[in-house]
Amino acid sequence: MRRADRLFLLIHALRGRRSAITAQQLATTLQVSLRTVYRDVADLQLSGVPIEGEAGVGYMLRKGADIPPLMFTVEELEALVVGTRFVRAFGGERLGRGATAALLKIEAVLPDELRNRSRRTRIFAPQLSNRIEATGLIDALHAAIENAQVLRLDYRDGNGEVSVRDVEPLALAFWGGSWTMGAWCRLRGDFRSFRPDRIAAFALTGEVFAENPQRNLDAYLRSVGASANS
Repeated sequence: MRRADRLFLLIHALRGRRSAITAQQLATTLQVSLRTVYRDVADLQLSGVPIEGEAGVGYMLRKGADIPPLMFTVEELEALVVGTRFVRAFGGERLGRGATAALLKIEAVLPDELRNRSRRTRIFAPQLSNRIEATGLIDALHAAIENAQVLRLDYRDGNGEVSVRDVEPLALAFWGGSWTMGAWCRLRGDFRSFRPDRIAAFALTGEVFAENPQRNLDAYLRSVGASANS
């Protein structure tokens, strides 16, 4: 866990309490050592966060030093919670971790009524081990897109025939039950959409492709009649 996230969660653990919480309880909650808790509390106090208490007694935020609530409507909050669940289920492991951390930070500054409402949302997106998102493939393709890395695919067509393609990956799209990856296909000299579930094997070629207005993301989106906000 990043130190900044740990400090945020430490403040969240102190927020709104009427009695002190011990360093041991904080250490258990944050899954860190007592020494780390003492150091983090001291650093927060030095930076001006009004934490009262001491080692062996416990800590709490000074009365009136609460964090102001975010102004979400019930519908906005439910959209955030449901969106987070869908990202965790379908966005791959890396984005799933990010979504979980983001929701935790949002809930940390909600008033009690809205925080309780967020936990009562009845729309779920179960995470299943047999989905393609659990294999790490979506994460790997996403990383290649972000780093502009040329991929070599062993790709099966609809008839099961395999061809080798060097592609410049540009975007991933989720269609509610399947994924496609938009890319510039060097074999065809044109844009193509590849289904990850038909990728028999892939490897990084070690080449990084340069931005080209004729075959970048904007050009791909125009070719399929979409936009960056779709």
